[in-house]
Amino acid sequence: MNHSIGDGTSFWNFFNTWSEISRTGAKPSKAIPIFGREYLDGIIDLPIRIPFFNEQIQEKFLLPTEPLQQRVFHFRKEKIAELKSKANAQMGTSKISSLQALMGHLWVSITRTRHLTSSSTDDQETKYLVIVGTRQRLQPPLSDHYLGNAVLFGWATSTVGDLIKRGLGWAALELNRMVASQTEQQVKKFLEDWFDKPRLLTRSAVVRSHSFVTGSSPRFDVYGNDFGWGKPVAVRSGSGNKFDGKLTVFAGAEEGSIDFEACLSPHTLRALAEDEEFMQSVAV
Repeated sequence: MNHSIGDGTSFWNFFNTWSEISRTGAKPSKAIPIFGREYLDGIIDLPIRIPFFNEQIQEKFLLPTEPLQQRVFHFRKEKIAELKSKANAQMGTSKISSLQALMGHLWVSITRTRHLTSSSTDDQETKYLVIVGTRQRLQPPLSDHYLGNAVLFGWATSTVGDLIKRGLGWAALELNRMVASQTEQQVKKFLEDWFDKPRLLTRSAVVRSHSFVTGSSPRFDVYGNDFGWGKPVAVRSGSGNKFDGKLTVFAGAEEGSIDFEACLSPHTLRALAEDEEFMQSVAV
């Protein structure tokens, strides 16, 4: 499914419903997709008139040309709880979630290994882009059965030196604040701005040096499909839209666990696997 049609929630609803139809040959038990765009009423005037672009888009999302490797890091429920407790204790708060603590751990750890294995400097900027679901942030909330995209992009930013020095708790809290800032007002502003100036998403707008991007969610029901030969034992993403710093998150097979599919340069991935501090949290 192309991302212009739907987000992760839409995709997994479609995929799991498709598997049920394939397995049973009967009408699916799940609710049918909702196509209505009523939320846009009063925000923008439909239909949207996309302007004609004279320029050809030179930049495309293609298979990566630079050498990259992937590895799935599996984090058990107990280790995730330890990271969450540590991050909150360091910052004197209880707001940091399990996923935010885990992303903060990855952000700091990979940045540290990149710093040790490359020519990056302390004052070099590092960014972490998280694709944030907005369905439950709207009033009234948007149904999970809405077929379309309901996400915003949020950036957390630091310098390499500050991130490494301040560590897990600070990184996780920065991610927490960024996620919290993705409000209904931000959704409306994004829609209004895009209506005024429609633009296409390009790779350079997302992929930057020393940046990270996380999509997907451990809340997606990735194990809820069965085409007739049993439930899946694992889930992996394909080769499209991969780049150095792509960190895709999925629920793990065991309850409460989380998998991160890390796409990194070979030397960074090797250094990360040799980082004792990081690997102590990984289930081997």
